[in-house]
Amino acid sequence: MSVDREKRALIWSALVLSALALGGCSTSIADLPLVGTPADAPARSKDAGGFLPVENIPPNRDEAAIAPDEQAQIKAELLAARDRQASISAKDPNNPANQPNPVNSSR
Repeated sequence: MSVDREKRALIWSALVLSALALGGCSTSIADLPLVGTPADAPARSKDAGGFLPVENIPPNRDEAAIAPDEQAQIKAELLAARDRQASISAKDPNNPANQPNPVNSSR
């Protein structure tokens, strides 16, 4: 009989602990009457359940963020940097891209 009593106590203690754990998720500690908020804490907003404005899209800009001539200059600089890097890597004998592929070398 003591085994049944121990099982029953174990089951009840597991149920009580799980109820306390789940109950703790739904209650804010600051709302408890004994704990409360500190005296120097800022006041809570009245709109507690407000959601972020997800569907509010900012208006279109009247002018471009970067002027078209600046965009063209940046594009030219990037293309020049790419070409410099390609020429440097083509001359580098240690670059793996310049090494023969051992898998396809028998063809």
